Amino acid sequence: MTSLNLTSRSEFLRVRGLRYHLRRWGAERLPLLFLGHGFLDVSATFEPLVAPLLDRWQVLAPDWRGFGHTEWPQEGYWFHDYVADLDTIVNHYSPDAPLRLAGHSMGSQIVSLYAGLRPARVEKLVLLDGITLPDMPAALAPKRFLHWLDELRETPRERSYASFDELAGRIRRQHPQLSEAHAAFVSRCWGREDGYGKVTLCADPKHYRHGPGLYHAEDSNAVWREVTADTLFVDAGKSFVKMPPEQRAARVSCFRRHRVEVLPEAGHMLHFDAPEETAALVATFLSA
Repeated sequence: MTSLNLTSRSEFLRVRGLRYHLRRWGAERLPLLFLGHGFLDVSATFEPLVAPLLDRWQVLAPDWRGFGHTEWPQEGYWFHDYVADLDTIVNHYSPDAPLRLAGHSMGSQIVSLYAGLRPARVEKLVLLDGITLPDMPAALAPKRFLHWLDELRETPRERSYASFDELAGRIRRQHPQLSEAHAAFVSRCWGREDGYGKVTLCADPKHYRHGPGLYHAEDSNAVWREVTADTLFVDAGKSFVKMPPEQRAARVSCFRRHRVEVLPEAGHMLHFDAPEETAALVATFLSA
């Protein structure tokens, strides 16, 4: 297991009115890789995956709005905002150089859409067990819209734990493959002391609300067909996120220059289950 004691540097940037937290690993003289985390995750948990990359790359990973140490918007969340936030971030840190973007799960959706909207900016694209959002038929629209409207009547409550040890225990139940040390590490990434003797998650509870809109896969497909970057898919063989093979193949085929690697024994959280193997694939791809 890669050491969980790397030194990272926290940076803060005003992004579209929010105070954004970003975590940087590695020497600033090295080429830059932007790395986006998934839903209910934070940048810090990628440390085991990042470690093997740092001899050749520096890694900059934002906590998306409402996660980690980034500010929580009062009005809630719209997916397009994440893409707009990424646009601001990369233009601040790398306004001219070709971009290398990587994302896991939700983060892969964000960076892949950006790569299709700004194809001239993105040179390399890495998608870690991602772009698997299920297509939603129009018939669901009334029920989903009404559900969102009803949810707005109450403010979601933050989840709390008696200690980081209790949170680590919950994490091990959810991810039993983790060692006690790794679960304790993740608990310190996902949680924070609330000042009242409890530990709460570093995630705005408003994320648990369902939005009023529907996800239409063909909208994303149209954007992905504009991607010109070399693209690496790293899929988890034991991922809980599944879709019919023909649907998966149709999405992957939207990317003009791509390759697919599968880690057969890894679950969806590749940076938990196979950080060194994932990093090796990423490093080889970025260096090609």
